[in-house]
Amino acid sequence: MKISVIGAGQMGNGIAHVFAQSGHNVTLIDISQASLDKGMATIAKNLDRQVAKGSLSEDQKTATLRNITTATDMAAGVRNAELVVEAATENVDLKLRIFRDLDASAPAGCILATNTSSISITRIAAVTKRPTHVIGMHFMNPVPVMKLVEVIRGYDTSDEVTRTVVDLSTAIGKVPVTVNDYAGFIANRILMPMINESIEALFQGVGGVLEIDSIMKLGMAHPMGPLQLADFIGLDTCLAILRVLQDGFGNPKYAPCPLLVQMVTAGKLGVKSGEGFYQYASGSKELVVAPAFRS
Repeated sequence: MKISVIGAGQMGNGIAHVFAQSGHNVTLIDISQASLDKGMATIAKNLDRQVAKGSLSEDQKTATLRNITTATDMAAGVRNAELVVEAATENVDLKLRIFRDLDASAPAGCILATNTSSISITRIAAVTKRPTHVIGMHFMNPVPVMKLVEVIRGYDTSDEVTRTVVDLSTAIGKVPVTVNDYAGFIANRILMPMINESIEALFQGVGGVLEIDSIMKLGMAHPMGPLQLADFIGLDTCLAILRVLQDGFGNPKYAPCPLLVQMVTAGKLGVKSGEGFYQYASGSKELVVAPAFRS
């Protein structure tokens, strides 16, 4: 299958990686060549990690990279696509603009999928002339490792398109789970209130960063504490999803904690900025609590 992926960032390059590794021809698209070069470098690094672990051969790595081409012109990059997966920033206006452009550029019959983690598929589909062919494919991060693909049906998404996406997800080694189109879907409707409540507990002084994360790891068998996970996801992304939930349901329980809002305003976004609830030094996996939260 000919697949185009919009966005060469953390999610986009991972999506391109798994499709290419499964033998699909992938065009990775971004607005700058620098972003594409960085994305391809990440894919190569992750493939090297698989080779080192013995889960991939050198020949398979070479074939995977050969299956990926890059483009800075979206119209040209989707011209022959059978499936497009959009993995741009979690911003409603940006995604709507991209889907208007995709609808004009992609072939008739091409499936338009979005990797959105919270934004309404129906709303996105409404700006196209092919709402039956718009669907959510919410991959988990890191994409090459995590098995789940949350498949979200919009109001008009056809049964045939849903079956195609479910079958394709299975074929690339993922486990698809189909859900309906309501704010946050399932994954983030449950996850984000937990993260927000963890930040609220920190904000109120109930416990420190390490205490909160340790309790959830040791008591609930979570592999990563909620504050560390928030850093990994990106605090700006967490805030954006909570606002989608608050707007979608009109329920104050989804209101983001003031501490989260302040941190995003201050540019403390987690791993991507080098500091969130923890500090992140290049090449180090040690968790060091950020200065603002040290007692």
